Amino acid sequence: MLSHLQTEARDYPAPAKLSIEYEKEVRAACDASSVAARDHHKRTLGTLDTMAKTNSLDGKLVTIVGGSGFFGTHVAEALLERGARLRIASRNPEKAFRLKPLANLGQIHFTRCDVSAPESMAKALRDSDAVIYMVGAFSGDLTTLHTHAAEQAAHIAASQGTDAFVYISGLGAKLDSESNYARTKAMGEQSVLSAFPKATILRPAALFGEDDDFVQMFAGLIAHLPVLPIFGSEAELQPLWVDDAAEAVANALADPASHGGRTYEIAGPDVLSMADLHKRLAQAQGRSRTFLPMPDWVSAIFAALPGTPMNSDQWHLLSQGSTLSGDLPGIEKLGVSPHPLDLFLDRWMMRYRKHGRFAMKKDEP
Repeated sequence: MLSHLQTEARDYPAPAKLSIEYEKEVRAACDASSVAARDHHKRTLGTLDTMAKTNSLDGKLVTIVGGSGFFGTHVAEALLERGARLRIASRNPEKAFRLKPLANLGQIHFTRCDVSAPESMAKALRDSDAVIYMVGAFSGDLTTLHTHAAEQAAHIAASQGTDAFVYISGLGAKLDSESNYARTKAMGEQSVLSAFPKATILRPAALFGEDDDFVQMFAGLIAHLPVLPIFGSEAELQPLWVDDAAEAVANALADPASHGGRTYEIAGPDVLSMADLHKRLAQAQGRSRTFLPMPDWVSAIFAALPGTPMNSDQWHLLSQGSTLSGDLPGIEKLGVSPHPLDLFLDRWMMRYRKHGRFAMKKDEP
């Protein structure tokens, strides 16, 4: 058998010798193929590296202090999607119970926390891989809530080796601001960075969402009142979709090496006045409304009255406007492309239209 195979092999003619030109072409093709393969390998590694950063929160314990509010619950949703384990620390954690169906078994825990009590704070932050301090208020002891308690949280996080800390401040935070809210938030930024130098500071603009108390409040008033006053009609805003803001928070936590120790101003892509906001809401509802711009002195008196939806501190913030200063990196540096308000208005305003989904479009007779 072996001899038969050897005989067959001898019967085949020897291969012709390759020409020098053809050999060069073959080698060049192989070299090009190798370069392409290396490039593909690099791209694959880059993709895997991006995925690793995106999934770096998977299994990590993140404590959200003040996580039962509007913004906090949206941040929680973004983190749950990334596989993080959550601890919602709040004075009223039951307000965030709606998050339970979104979490896997054992992925979310709720704890009652008094931020003014160091023992309560220490218990809430125990063993956390990352901490977000989201407490914000327009009434009460704002120095304690925004500054002292935030500093305490940062100190506890640093002492136990927490990897990342995010402090939610506010657009327009300044130490010399007339607004107590903005002033104490600025003080909080300094205190947090003193205790946790690699903390990330985020200053969000006014947030809007389908479940907010901002756009939806004005939309409800426009739906029921034919004539409506506008306070701070010329004040400019740069509203940010709450889910974009939540993604920015999650991205900051996922990559503390890149974002730690930095301050970001995060806002939406469009600048609009309060008057323009009202007009857009009315138009999306298909309603004709009369708007009455109020003088600043009338707005200030209104804000000082008890029981109104706006207090003096909020009026100070509104009158100053809420737009990007341009002095700090924005939300794009956190890997987020913000969505404009107009993208959502047609769908969100449907429930405020006279006939809901059956309302005729404006271009119809």
